[in-house]
Amino acid sequence: MDIDIEQLQRWIGREQTGSEVVSSTLVRQFNATFDRVSGTETGDEAPLLIHLCLAQPIAPMSELGRDGHPALGDFLPPVPLPRRMWAGGSFSFEGAIRIGEEVTRRSVITDVQYKQGRSGALCFVTVNHEVTANGRKVLDEIQDIVYRDIPTAKQTVAEPEPAPAGQQNRAITPHPTLLFRYSALTFNGHRIHYDKPFCIETEGYPGLVVHGPMQATMLCQFAANLKGASPKEFSFRSLSPLFDNADFTINADVEGETTKLWTARSGGPVAMKAQAKW
Repeated sequence: MDIDIEQLQRWIGREQTGSEVVSSTLVRQFNATFDRVSGTETGDEAPLLIHLCLAQPIAPMSELGRDGHPALGDFLPPVPLPRRMWAGGSFSFEGAIRIGEEVTRRSVITDVQYKQGRSGALCFVTVNHEVTANGRKVLDEIQDIVYRDIPTAKQTVAEPEPAPAGQQNRAITPHPTLLFRYSALTFNGHRIHYDKPFCIETEGYPGLVVHGPMQATMLCQFAANLKGASPKEFSFRSLSPLFDNADFTINADVEGETTKLWTARSGGPVAMKAQAKW
């Protein structure tokens, strides 16, 4: 497939802004989804990475693409590759979001790059998000999105090494209800997270795909719980997908002021690796 990278790079510098008030209802729904407990009154500190559930793009049904995402070409460039995934990202925290505050996210496309990988064409789009709460800056986020083609034939690759167990670890069952709830919290219509026939018959996956942002949220919260404080920096990279056909673990090795984290299915390779710093 021909990719006109110069045309796509014209989207660099494009901006999008959205705002939403953090409600106690959203925090209760978020806590219920992640089986966690925190304050739910106005003024209480909101959970880490709840901003991923706030001020998300809202597109009418008539403007959605084949995969359930808003059609490309408005804010995000019209990359002509069918698979869109969150490849990784990083967060620099400057303050806590509190219930009742209006959270504003200003998003800017900062880079568009084309690469030819072992699996075919890859297009990477980098988006920077600046997040404020009642006008005060609370975090900076860098988001890396990757677009790729659907493989036409099964590729033969060496089986990756199984991931080790962390010093601290916890098992997670990726139940379809869990995936549905997180999709609802983030107003994410991407069909790979709830439409199993689409996953298997159209995308060629063995099951529903576990959200990258949800894994990142679990790892970031796990790190904060182990340390007893929110990190100053958190970064992550997706290496391989997780599906709803097997349980997975979240893992952590604490090394001074840095905690290394990862997810992996039982007997499988690292799916997402991350690092938290204080």
